[in-house]
Amino acid sequence: MLNRVLPNRLSPTEVVPCGTVLLTRGQAATKAVHLLSGRVAFGVIEQGVMVHQLGIVQGPFWLEAAAAMLGLPHAVDALAETSVTLQTMPLGQFKSHLKHLPEPVHTLILDLAKAQRQQIEVAVSRLAKDADARFAEWLLRHAEPSDAKGSMAVVLRDRKRLIAAQLGIAPETFSRVLKHLRDRNLISGCGRVLNLIDTPGLQSLAGI
Repeated sequence: MLNRVLPNRLSPTEVVPCGTVLLTRGQAATKAVHLLSGRVAFGVIEQGVMVHQLGIVQGPFWLEAAAAMLGLPHAVDALAETSVTLQTMPLGQFKSHLKHLPEPVHTLILDLAKAQRQQIEVAVSRLAKDADARFAEWLLRHAEPSDAKGSMAVVLRDRKRLIAAQLGIAPETFSRVLKHLRDRNLISGCGRVLNLIDTPGLQSLAGI
């Protein structure tokens, strides 16, 4: 769909050698990148090496278009596995052209981008973080004010087994992580309500 909407708005083609890092996690998306040909791997790069691979795409393909559409930093690293041919478009121009799509189509594309982004973030979190860090991040995402003083708490509305599955850990590991966080005075409470008593500590543990 995007190929039909934006074919004449892209920059001249650029050939990039194999082994080039094309996108970097956490880096702001400043342009939309269209892979015309070649093969690109997505995943987590550490010290120049793809240590966790999430998938491979072959051109033609828009690289991490969700980040460009939503104005978010890149959620994954992208590495050229072969020589690749690329075209790019400045972020503002890319989003402006998308807005000219019929409203239902524009809304659908944004909804798909949001869903894809959420899936990527969960997958990367599972690969790049240990169980304690994943659960700390999950708590911060689901925290709600618990009183007038600004304290935060999380209500466990799902069974612990289901939450553990979301985090990609075993139920036994989930129970162990709960104990770890309580022992470190990061959370308190039992049953279905967990109080966040050290939000900065949880942020540090989660790496955010």
